[in-house]
Amino acid sequence: MDVEYDENKLRELILHVAARLESDRAGGATKLNKVLFFADFASVRTRGRPITGAEYQHLPHGPAPRRLMPLRKALIESGDAEMIEEDFLGRTQHRLVARRPADLTDFTEDELKTIDGVLDDLVGMTGTQVSTLSHEEPAWKHTSDGETIPYELALVAKDQVVTPTARQLGAEVARRYGLAETG
Repeated sequence: MDVEYDENKLRELILHVAARLESDRAGGATKLNKVLFFADFASVRTRGRPITGAEYQHLPHGPAPRRLMPLRKALIESGDAEMIEEDFLGRTQHRLVARRPADLTDFTEDELKTIDGVLDDLVGMTGTQVSTLSHEEPAWKHTSDGETIPYELALVAKDQVVTPTARQLGAEVARRYGLAETG
């Protein structure tokens, strides 16, 4: 897959996500990292290309863009963002706070819908829960610590868990459409 990295888009996406997570009590650094990952990889699945083209690495707590730390540092040094520490459920949470609105002019309407969809999907989840969710992704399962996560892994199907309820519903649908014997 031919991927073009756009550092400006990643920087502005970081600010946009930080602003959206500001009202989320669990919206710390871990959740921000995972939103970036899920947005880029969801975009590959739906549009055939990532939003930012950032290179993601496999880290112990889940995927994160390799350029995240230098960009975060630059945003803080320029005054565009601030890092604050908060207590969340008895732990110190590091939260990036946007000090200016993100410039979203380089993003398409579809990209913004993907980003906002990911944010909406993760509402109410803690950083630990979002990290655990990222570990279920084939992109995570097929790489090791420190490795670059290829965007092509976004296209690998997730293992499906078949619960007794899902099995029962599947059998009912099969019977309804004459695909299974009634009995």
